[in-house]
Amino acid sequence: MRRYGKQFWRSVPFIRLLIPLTAGIVFSHYQQIPVRLQFILSLISITVIFLIRISSKFRYQLRWINGLSFNFLFICVGCLLMHFQNIENDAAWIGNHISKATAISVLLQEPLTAKPNSYKALAKVDAVLVNGEWAMVKGNLLMYFKKDSIAPALQYGSQIIIQKPLQAITNPGNPGGFDYKQYCAQQDIHYQVYLQPKDYFITGKVLKNSLTELLINTRSNVLSIFRKWVPGETEAGVAEALLIGYRDDLDKDLVRSYSNTGVVHIIAISGLHLGMIYGLMLLILKPFRKQKWMRWAKPLLILFVLWGFSLLAGAAASILRSVVMFSFIVIGESLGRRTNIYNTLAASAFCLLVYNPYFFWDVGFQLSYTAVLSIVLFMKPIYQWFYFKNKLLNAVWQLNAITISAQVLTLPIILYYFHQFPNLFLFTNFIAVPLSGFILYGELLLLLVCKIPFLNVYTGKVVSFLINQMNAVIERTARLPFSVIDNIQVSLLQTIALYIAIGYFAWWLLQKKRFACLISPGILTIFILVRITRFIHQSAQQKLIVYNIARQRAIDIIDGNAYRFIGDASSTDQNFHLQPSRVLHGVSQGELANTHINDQLIAGQHRSVLIIDKTVYYIPGRPRIPVDIIILSGNPRIYLSQLAAVFDCPQYVFDSSNPLWKIQYWKKDADSLHLRHHTISEQGAFEMDL
Repeated sequence: MRRYGKQFWRSVPFIRLLIPLTAGIVFSHYQQIPVRLQFILSLISITVIFLIRISSKFRYQLRWINGLSFNFLFICVGCLLMHFQNIENDAAWIGNHISKATAISVLLQEPLTAKPNSYKALAKVDAVLVNGEWAMVKGNLLMYFKKDSIAPALQYGSQIIIQKPLQAITNPGNPGGFDYKQYCAQQDIHYQVYLQPKDYFITGKVLKNSLTELLINTRSNVLSIFRKWVPGETEAGVAEALLIGYRDDLDKDLVRSYSNTGVVHIIAISGLHLGMIYGLMLLILKPFRKQKWMRWAKPLLILFVLWGFSLLAGAAASILRSVVMFSFIVIGESLGRRTNIYNTLAASAFCLLVYNPYFFWDVGFQLSYTAVLSIVLFMKPIYQWFYFKNKLLNAVWQLNAITISAQVLTLPIILYYFHQFPNLFLFTNFIAVPLSGFILYGELLLLLVCKIPFLNVYTGKVVSFLINQMNAVIERTARLPFSVIDNIQVSLLQTIALYIAIGYFAWWLLQKKRFACLISPGILTIFILVRITRFIHQSAQQKLIVYNIARQRAIDIIDGNAYRFIGDASSTDQNFHLQPSRVLHGVSQGELANTHINDQLIAGQHRSVLIIDKTVYYIPGRPRIPVDIIILSGNPRIYLSQLAAVFDCPQYVFDSSNPLWKIQYWKKDADSLHLRHHTISEQGAFEMDL
């Protein structure tokens, strides 16, 4: 039985460093501290540590102060990392110069990606033209080009001069929606622009990074091989995602099936894939293990392949975590030292957070670390639940024990971010994980034999067949009515409570502490009571929500645990924009008990709403008709002055289905009449209690 006492704590120095560093990162995320004060506090901590170190007389008595100072120093380091990683704190950030710029010089950082109505690319802003002079700036930019004959000629490294104002990236503001603005900001992207041919010109200069160009060309060659030799668009899309993490060709319904069955990690490059590559490298090098040169060549070759694969796959946070951890393991083994898996895991996290503290907020990063830590902690105790003499049954149970253990610490994150739990994850992982290993090795073989006639054709067909079988199992499983529990809403505090309960459960499981076995159910009871309280509150809710979906009307009328939708949003738009709000409010489609809808008039218990979506000529009368909200939708030909003469309405809402020029006209009218107004496309979704 492992012991996690003082001796263990001394053997994991990187955990002791990681805890205060992470605390500083989290604190800085929620509370900004002046950078000068951060430097002063860091210098004070360093001074205290230095004075205690040189004091031989009081070093032992003051060791607790030394420990506190050391932890406080790394808290300050975490805060400073967040400050310097945030490009908005840089004087050269484009946001500080954009208002005065008349032209912007950018460099494409990737080849163009075809979208339904445009081409998309990430660009780096390198200079802005201010008062006739070019000033060097920093920042990234999302660019969208109108589909025409010129845009496809652009390539990685092309320099473009933009003569159009940039638009700040904003959130739709829909309740429970994905924070796209923060997601982009963590990648130093704050602006976007849609360009027509008249808005830019190509200078002809091409500035490239040799390594980046090599990776882009290699990835392009891999994609062309899969598209040529793997039959079937769906199968080729899965092959691309599984090997190099390219997901643009994946079918959206298939991705949803992978997510609902708990095997989405197969098409998201992670430690699973890197572990397969690592195992393959060990197998290939095994015949040469007795050679003297293998002592230094083996770690170099393994590190070269692992890092090359991670860069080819886009260097996502999840695979960076894995490659850094594997690097620590490989280096430790080459030096003849036995590594502590906890310290190795913490060391990789520490290095990645120092490199980019925003990795901490990456969902893939969080899932990767919790999954590996969960396997390390719980796999052995779970595996010991059953004993099988038969080797095949034992191997099957071992695989299931790994799958079950990985779910323990990832469950709260899955509930918090994805609001669902795949009930059949054991079955699908048992089939998909080994099968994905064969597919991965088949894809690597296809890359080797792609120039050899006959072999390339049949290798591609075998890979396609295996992918097809894996997809069939996953899609059929996803169609089962009990395959997933969805619409689970868990708050951040509830997620923390779940981790505390799991922590005490782990303490009991690993150390047999009886009081821990009692505390864990107690915390779970509090968790359940909080959820019951939330359900009671939701059963009495009555709301109007006007969503922000470009060029569409989307309105939800919520009454208790039921909602009614009014609008023209497609099912895809509803799943992405509206479903998070419905999960947040705990509602499903049904009859409204206390809200009455009569044509375009909505009457709640306390407020009334009128929707005007067509041209209607109202005759003024006395007295004016009272209504709490008027929603203008569908571009009606109507004047606010006319409406104000008929209705006694304190606030107007202009939804996203109206053209911008019409909304601007209405806003001027509303201001002149001293009427409150809310523009959905500019101010985000509108929410009101009925």
